[in-house]
Amino acid sequence: MIAIDINKRIGRGPGSFRLQVKTVFQFNSVTRILGPSGVGKSTLLKILAGFITPDSGLIKFGDAVWFDSQIKYSKMVQERNVGFVFQDYALFPNMTVAQHLHYGSDNADYINQLLELGELTSLKERLPRQLSGGQQQRLAILRALSTKPKLLLMDEPFAALDSALKIRIMERLKSLFEEQQTTVLMVTHQDQEWEHPKNQIFNLLSQED
Repeated sequence: MIAIDINKRIGRGPGSFRLQVKTVFQFNSVTRILGPSGVGKSTLLKILAGFITPDSGLIKFGDAVWFDSQIKYSKMVQERNVGFVFQDYALFPNMTVAQHLHYGSDNADYINQLLELGELTSLKERLPRQLSGGQQQRLAILRALSTKPKLLLMDEPFAALDSALKIRIMERLKSLFEEQQTTVLMVTHQDQEWEHPKNQIFNLLSQED
């Protein structure tokens, strides 16, 4: 399991607040992180990825320590084996769809599997500017999966997809997550998204200071 007990001051001045999170996330499951805009959901993902350092606390991934403020240790981003789907996609403008995936893997069969999963095979030579918003979002998901991360962090990953396409992609992702034993934390405003008895819900509103 992932054990997290951290706090982080968000912002400055009158609008600032302290993000306080103490919880555990189970391995090999999808946890939906709910809460209103501005409560710190995206910040929590970035803390787990190592992009943002908490002010204090402890993060453990199984038996491995990822962050410990008492000994002033923070595991490097590259060593956490985390995939991240950014809300703004963060694609490389000069790289084609295929090049994005080759950046994370040299396994041609796996890359083809991802292209089929995301329905982007026919678009693999296109640059991000030649893709629609939904296609860019699917590419962002596939790129995050290209390294076969043990932890996948997804920030509003299906917002640009229509309902039929989203259902198809989610069903394929579910099979891939089970196959690779991927732990997924997903920020969403849709409380019915990816609903399953096995999966968790974490409402960050209750953690606000």
